[in-house]
Amino acid sequence: MMPVAILAGGLATRLRPLTETIPKSLVEVAGQPFILRQLAHLREQGVNKVVLCTGHLGHMIEAVVGDGRHLGLDVRISPDGQALRGTGGALMQALPLLGSEFFVLYGDSFLPIDFSPVAHRFLISKQPALMTVMRNIDRWDKSNVWFEGGRLVEYDKHAPRPEMAHIDYGLGILRASVLTDWPAPQPFDLADLYHALSKRGELAALEVTQRFYEIGSYAGLHDTHAYFAAKEPV
Repeated sequence: MMPVAILAGGLATRLRPLTETIPKSLVEVAGQPFILRQLAHLREQGVNKVVLCTGHLGHMIEAVVGDGRHLGLDVRISPDGQALRGTGGALMQALPLLGSEFFVLYGDSFLPIDFSPVAHRFLISKQPALMTVMRNIDRWDKSNVWFEGGRLVEYDKHAPRPEMAHIDYGLGILRASVLTDWPAPQPFDLADLYHALSKRGELAALEVTQRFYEIGSYAGLHDTHAYFAAKEPV
């Protein structure tokens, strides 16, 4: 299984005051820091190597996760440093730790799906990037993907079109070359890279149906807590 980059460097402003003293990844969900739930799922999927792209209070994440050996994983840390780099810039900095192809997962998302079909779809697509998508029709958030006939026509986070009924599910795969060839200086948003790739017809897609869980908002945190509490009563 390819390495997984987790984008865990955001400021988490929607969860303040909770995230004024801890990073979003360490917010407790049904008795455990969220990052430990993410990493446990990755291990179940056969993932061995994880790179954590950290920023705000990242040293606290490193103190909990360490090198990952106690979790059955090989975990590396790629901190933003003095200045925030954006999601795209964070991935670019982490490339020496990631290799030529890797999964990308947002640090506030829990995605209860099988990663193997995602990797398979990427390999047979012959495209430099893949995005998982889910039919949404503005249910969970504003739909931002035009997906038709099994093909991703366009992704646009900033200016959604009426044809967009799907949403970025939160799991992608990238070849390192799409980042090394990116012309914009840092910082930059991964969403802008995805948009450019979709316009060039270089962004493959796999549609999934299992709902996602997120802790980027208090409503999302409530739902995610309920999901795990139902599985593992506290």
